[in-house]
Amino acid sequence: MPAPRTFDIVILPGDGVGPEVSAAARATLEVIGDFFQHNFRFHEHLIGGAAIDVTGDPLPAGTVNACLAADAVLLGAVGGPKWDGGKRRPEEGLLGLRKAMGLFANLRPLQVSPVLAHRSPLKREIVEGVDLIVFRELTGGIYFGEKTRTDDRATDLCVYTAPEIERIARAAFRTAQQRRGKVTSVDKANVMETSRLWREVVTRIHAEEFPRIELEHALVDSMAMHLIRKPREYDVILTENMFGDILSDEISVLGGSIGLLPSASLGESGPGLFEPIHGSAPDIAGQDKANPVGTILSAALMLRHSLGLEDEAASIEAAVAAVLSAGAVTEDLGGSLGTRAAANAVIDALRAIHWAAAHRVQMHWA
Repeated sequence: MPAPRTFDIVILPGDGVGPEVSAAARATLEVIGDFFQHNFRFHEHLIGGAAIDVTGDPLPAGTVNACLAADAVLLGAVGGPKWDGGKRRPEEGLLGLRKAMGLFANLRPLQVSPVLAHRSPLKREIVEGVDLIVFRELTGGIYFGEKTRTDDRATDLCVYTAPEIERIARAAFRTAQQRRGKVTSVDKANVMETSRLWREVVTRIHAEEFPRIELEHALVDSMAMHLIRKPREYDVILTENMFGDILSDEISVLGGSIGLLPSASLGESGPGLFEPIHGSAPDIAGQDKANPVGTILSAALMLRHSLGLEDEAASIEAAVAAVLSAGAVTEDLGGSLGTRAAANAVIDALRAIHWAAAHRVQMHWA
């Protein structure tokens, strides 16, 4: 067991179901801290619509400073119809925070649990055994390009530089070295100049630095089809900001619910930002209906990637797997548990796993 350590974790509950799912993840982390004798110091700050309501700014300076000073940041969700049409949008806060923290790599892993494969809208034989990860470039592209707007004309400028592409490509290739050794780079090189540069740079980095990794290129429109037809063929998917945003939401249906998927946003150094890929779901906010698993698994990614606590991360992932196998799930997965009850089920599984490890007992789950 690693020596006890102290970590400062900023929690940004945000909007909609964000406060509910981030509270579930915090409770899980508190149990991990007790078991492994770590001191997790939590600090909550405003972002998104909640920050607009209080300060008029979706990303207050105090939030930015706290995140930069932390060891890691856990986010709930931002956005909602309440702020549509306003001068500031909640999403500005998230985009601005990613930029301020230098978080260029967004990792979105997906493993389809055999016990939940039947919940997918696709046939079981298509989705069972899917194990892939999307590497999405996070601080360039059309989301951050210059924008113009008149009454009858609007533009969004998509810009990429070779260094931006190089660093995300290297991150994807390094991860492929630890997995099955295959990278699929997704672009629109038959139409877009930024995609032609993307393909050229990825091909060069592969040839010069990672020649043993299998590399294939795919156009984003055909890739959207292939991810539904043959998702098991993919290992590491590398793509730019907007394409990654769309494709990673598409693959969320493979596992049966978008509420299951975590994500990690990482930079060259400094704290990472961890969040579920689902949105704020304002239609169920405050009703104890949100699935907390994506956020709890995001906390596991935080332990692994920002805090270097592999055993602790694996404990959470094992507990989640046990709970899903036992069918203790929320309504989106055909169950009856609320957010708090689902989080408590994970915590109970954590306690059982910890007890079994301490007593060297093999656990068997229904």
